[in-house]
Amino acid sequence: MTLTKKQTKQLRAMANQLKPLVYIGKNDLTDSVIKQADETIESHELVKCQVQDGSGVTAKEAAEQLAEALGAEVVQTIGNRAVLYRRSKRDDVEHIQLVRE
Repeated sequence: MTLTKKQTKQLRAMANQLKPLVYIGKNDLTDSVIKQADETIESHELVKCQVQDGSGVTAKEAAEQLAEALGAEVVQTIGNRAVLYRRSKRDDVEHIQLVRE
């Protein structure tokens, strides 16, 4: 699924108020980080990730690797933070209604 410009703009605005829920530390992207990110994105759909100081990857590299591993879309990367989006398969999650062009 590829996001349109309007959808990306909508998700960026929504992510503005979010706190980082996934932290990538000095061990970079381990299986446990990917598993935690998968559980988090499944319950929230929109997740902000933060790359800690001392990590061997940049936020852009980490976002691309995480998005590929999770089947998610990179919404934006700024500084040491990145925002990912993936529609949840769970029914008990309030789904984000994306705009249509």
